[in-house]
Formats: sequence, C-alpha cells, structure tokens
Amino acid sequence: MSIVTLNDRAVRSVSAFGSIHTGSMVFIKKLTASSSSTLSFVNGSSDVVLDSTYKEYLFTFKDIHPQNDGRHFRIGFRDGGTDYDATTTTSYFNGYHEEGDGTAALQYEAAIDQAQSTDPVKLNGAVGYDNDECLGGYLRLFNPSSTTFVKHFISEISSTHDAPAANHCFAAGYCNVTAAIDAVQFTMNTGNIDAGDICLYGIL
Repeated sequence: MSIVTLNDRAVRSVSAFGSIHTGSMVFIKKLTASSSSTLSFVNGSSDVVLDSTYKEYLFTFKDIHPQNDGRHFRIGFRDGGTDYDATTTTSYFNGYHEEGDGTAALQYEAAIDQAQSTDPVKLNGAVGYDNDECLGGYLRLFNPSSTTFVKHFISEISSTHDAPAANHCFAAGYCNVTAAIDAVQFTMNTGNIDAGDICLYGIL
C-alpha cells in the first residue's frame, strides 16, 4: 500500500513517500524496414516475446514510408497457425485537414472498418509516398495470450495523406478468437514498406 506522510498538512512538507507502482515499458524488439514486403513479430523467434509475460504490448511506428502512393498501413494477427488471418471486427475514424486549408473533416470511415474479416486491419488512410511523407503512431494489444477472451487492440496514427493533408487516424477492434495471438505482421496494402522502424515493448 502506498503511504504519503505530510507535515503541517502541506504538500511542500512531504517527508516520505511509500512505494508507488506506475508501470513501466520493457523494450523487446526493433524491426527496420528496407523495401520490406512484411515486418513480422513472432513469439519465440529472433528474441521476440509475445505471450503471457506481459498483459499489454505496445508497438510504435516511426517514419513509416510506403513504396507506392496512397497506401494503407495494415496489421495481421496470427492465432496459432501459419497465416495472419485471425478474424477481426474493427471501427475506424479520422480527422483530416488539407495543406491548402481546403477540405477539413472529422469522419467515420465505413470503407476502412471490418466486420468478421480475415483480412489485415487497415490502420490509416492513404499515406503519401513523396520523399518527405510518412506516418508515425502506435498500436496497443491487450492480453494476446488469453484463451478465454477476445483480444482487443487500439491504434492511433498521424500520417501525411497523399492529398496532401494531415490525417489523424484512429482504429480499434478485437480479434474474435479465443486462441492466443502469437504473432503479428505489418504490411502495406500494395507494395513494400520502403523505410521506417517498428518497436515492440512489453508493459508491466
């Protein structure tokens, strides 16, 4: 139990703090794209941990640059087989603002969400491929080793839309399987991931 001792009832006079658990991130693995068709994190392979060691896992995306223009960055989940085709149901919305201060919108994107699909999950909309265009963000995956419950995930990405525009993308959903998720794979819907880093962390 955490204990805070105050002298004269003033915060400036705190004399002792008990142990306070705030959680921490444990770095697991970094993958760097170089004209890569896929980037895969497989439990037990190449020092990757994606099991019951942690109840939450965090993937961070830095300077992800596509080979082709207007591409969607995607994730596929593996549930014990060899394919990244775990069934997912998702929702997706975004905030959008063109560089020329033209179109601006906050919208739900029914064309990007999924209902009981085995396709990879789209995490952003139409990132551009000019030399300075890319995306950055994160995805949180909750308790992937559970064999009782579905596995939830939440993603938030800022990307340079090919319009060009600022595109703030929110995707979330669940793997509708009770088998453990033991691997994930990142791809573009067409072409390679030309450059960028994806890092995996375990959350205590």
